[in-house]
Order: sequence, then C-alpha cells, then structure tokens
Amino acid sequence: MATGGGRAFAWQVFPPMPTCRVYGTVAYQDGHLLVLGGCGRAGLPLDTAETLDMASHTWVALAPLPTARAGAAAVVLGKQVLVVGGVDEGQSPVAAVEAFLADEGRWERRATLPQAAMGVATVERDGMVYALGGMGPDTAPQAQVRVYEPRRDCWLSLPSMPTPCYGASTFLHGNKIYVLGGRQGKLPVTAFEAFDLEARTWTRHPSLPSRRAFAGCAMAEGSVFSLGGLQQPGPHNFYSRPHFVNTVEMFDLEHGSWTKLPRSLRMRDKRADFVVGSLGDHVVAIGGLEHPNVGLRPAAVKRQKDPGSYEPFF
Repeated sequence: MATGGGRAFAWQVFPPMPTCRVYGTVAYQDGHLLVLGGCGRAGLPLDTAETLDMASHTWVALAPLPTARAGAAAVVLGKQVLVVGGVDEGQSPVAAVEAFLADEGRWERRATLPQAAMGVATVERDGMVYALGGMGPDTAPQAQVRVYEPRRDCWLSLPSMPTPCYGASTFLHGNKIYVLGGRQGKLPVTAFEAFDLEARTWTRHPSLPSRRAFAGCAMAEGSVFSLGGLQQPGPHNFYSRPHFVNTVEMFDLEHGSWTKLPRSLRMRDKRADFVVGSLGDHVVAIGGLEHPNVGLRPAAVKRQKDPGSYEPFF
C-alpha cells in the first residue's frame, strides 16, 4: 500500500506463537518481540514467556514469569523488561512487579506496587516508569500515580489523577503524560487529562465528545485520535442501546479542542476492542469486534473482496 509520503507498507507473515493465549503482554526489545503471560485455553493466567526473533523468524521459550498473570503492563528499560500488575489465577489484581534481564535470561522480583492493580497504564521517560490508575481488589477504579526508580528499586507517589479509571490510554508528548478514556466499572470514561512531569500538576482538557467503551486511541502528528468503540446511550436516553460505531474524533494539542471528523473520514468498519497504533503520520486500526445482524464476530473475519480489517488512516 503506497502512502502519501512515498513509502510502502506490506504484511509479513511470522510463525504462530507456540502457546495460544489471550490478554498476553507484549514488549519489543532489540529486535525481539516478547509475549508474556496471558490466559490459556483453560481460561487461567499463564507464567509462559516466549520471544520471537524478528530477523530469523524463530520463537524461543524464555524462563517462566515468577508470577502467572494476565493483562499486565510492560515497559522496556534498556536491557530489562518490567512487568507490572495484572490478574492472577484467582481473578484478583496483583501487586507483583518483575523484571526480565535479557542478557542473563532470567527474572528478578522488584518492589511491588503500593496497591495491587489491574488495568494499569504505564509510561517510561528518562529511565523512570510511571504507573497510572488501575482497578484494585475492591473493583474500584484508582486515581493513584506512582513512579518507579530503578536505581533505588522503589515506588514513589505523585499527585493523583483528577479522574480515577483503569484501562486508560496514555501518551508521552514533550514533558507531559496524557491520559485518555478508560473505564469505571462498566462505564466508559470521557476524561482527557495531562500530567506535567516538571511542575507535577494535572490539567483537565475538554472531555471526549462521545461516550464510547473499548475505543482505540493513538497519537500522531501532534494530535490525539479516538476511534470506534461501543457507543453508550446518554443519561437521559432510555430507549437507545449500546452499538458499535466507526466514529473518529481528533484532539488538536496546539489548539486544545476536539473535532469530530466527517463521515468521509470515519473508519470503514464499525468496531470495538481493537488494536490501534501510529506509524509515522498514519493511524492504523486492526481487528476487533463488529456487530453484524446476529451476535458478535471478529472484525478480522471478512469476505475475500472486502479486506477491511486493516485500515490505515491518513
């Protein structure tokens, strides 16, 4: 597929993972794709860790995680991969933090989170790891912000988020961490907030124009995009039901305002719970769930003449 900048994208097929799983944690380090934990076919969290050599197209089993978990966060710190939080075999949030030492092929335990949490959002800057929000054992969304100092192996508290949530999208831009969306229980969060790492203060930005759960979010070219998701009815709309949408909303960081893009720039497919990311000046949406006439099905399942599961947004 040719792009506006004269570049070309193409799909490349890699060998399948040795271990089938969902809710695994993925990290990229020095030409290797690490897949950590997740839930296996039995529905229980795994301690399995595997890595794909992107050059040789080969999978290698790594030392197992000390703590079996699913839905954890992962951050690359040089030659280490830090795994934070997640859910254990009892479906309870975990506080365990563990580091994989790539050069030595082994795991080390690190200082635990001050409070067990799943759905933690993490960002790395200048060798420090910031963990934002999450959901604790009481199922309440958290507002805590913690920073991990590797040299001291300790977590320090920072000013809490104005809006507690878990499963939020986070972006690092300049000296600010932007936090968008997430959930509080079954309800989507529309808050959009930024933490200034130098002033250590929070700023509230205009909220998302629409209430959508399981939307995809990405940052590209100085703008934040919120795509698709499961549209939630308003508090006074008793007759509307949740439905999948292909909405695209864009926040301009320079002007500080949201724009709902016209129908001509919406995604081709209505979808939710999909993968989205940025490639240069492109935002790419892959997979997810869609809503046909009956039931739910993966958005990646398409007729041969309609390969709409992969969408680049220019």
